[in-house]
Amino acid sequence: MTHPAPQDLVVTQATLADWPVISGWAAAEGWNPGLGDGPAFFAQDPEGFFLGRIDGEPVSAVSVVTYGSDYAFLGCYLVRPDLRGRGHGLTTWKTALAHAGERTVGLDGVVAQQDNYRQSGFELAYRTIRFTGVATGAAAPTGVRPAGPGDLAAVTAYDGACMPADRPRFLAQWLTRDGHRAHVRHDGGRLTGYGVIRPGHDCLRVGPLFADTADDARALFAALTADAAGREIAVDVPEPNADGVALALEAGLSASFETARMYTGPVRDHARERVFGVTTLELG
Repeated sequence: MTHPAPQDLVVTQATLADWPVISGWAAAEGWNPGLGDGPAFFAQDPEGFFLGRIDGEPVSAVSVVTYGSDYAFLGCYLVRPDLRGRGHGLTTWKTALAHAGERTVGLDGVVAQQDNYRQSGFELAYRTIRFTGVATGAAAPTGVRPAGPGDLAAVTAYDGACMPADRPRFLAQWLTRDGHRAHVRHDGGRLTGYGVIRPGHDCLRVGPLFADTADDARALFAALTADAAGREIAVDVPEPNADGVALALEAGLSASFETARMYTGPVRDHARERVFGVTTLELG
């Protein structure tokens, strides 16, 4: 039996119309992508998604989404199961990675691929743990309210302080997608955190969960999950944030999956201690 070789692979930029293929593969891997992620992802960098095809049929995918001139994030690295181990993934990877140019590239790598990522110049920064379980639906506390259009500028500024790059185009979509619920917390007139919950293929996903303190994060988490009693939820918590891990455990969630945040170089200073929940493993 013969199999298609890497030279038979044609790698091109994907479009939003291709997203159901990519997200379907991700769902089959158990990654639980959000149901409405595609438009927000492509809003950030419509040229940052790639598909490898053989005879016109999609067989591999990867995204390298750029944020400004200094940073990019790699995700959605997938090969159709029946064609793995034949070099198609690596060919797609190399083609897509050129899109980053000289930018530092970050990723959240699954355990099985971390050695391969090291060989490509990525170095470990920290582990991220996915916690899953059933929401208890505690009452939403005071000081937290749904985000509105007037909050976009403040949320964008707050988000930029918690991230290695600014991402206004992404946030304009992420906060308002169908099914997404965003909440903000204030101390007087000052924003002290925000969070989003959205429907995934398998369960509700919390992300981001960015907050000044553990109390702010706890209040936001309660508000986000107040209407989710009895439903399965998931949140990806950077392991160095001990308060974030404690919050997930207090909520009755259990560790179910892990990845490694890795970078090819330095990233700008940002408030990592405010990151109680990662936005998405695909875009950082």
